[in-house]
Amino acid sequence: MQEGSDFSENLIWFIAGAALGASIALLYAPASGKTTRRFLSDKSRQSRDAVSKTSREVMDRGRELYEKGRKVAGETAELFERGRQLMEG
Repeated sequence: MQEGSDFSENLIWFIAGAALGASIALLYAPASGKTTRRFLSDKSRQSRDAVSKTSREVMDRGRELYEKGRKVAGETAELFERGRQLMEG
């Protein structure tokens, strides 16, 4: 469960850093408004892509863990049944 908590914390820090960086860029922007908007648009797209990629990785990892859990549960049920049959038999 720690892994999911780390991801959430990292995502929050990432978003906060991106917002802070964008704010500082606006305050100290030596470029024109058009150039600054393009820069912010590019950075926003990069941030969105990074979050999207991380989300896909988390989803893939969740699927792997789900399948592993199903397999372990199936094996446990089989062992339980064998043990029950040995006790009865």
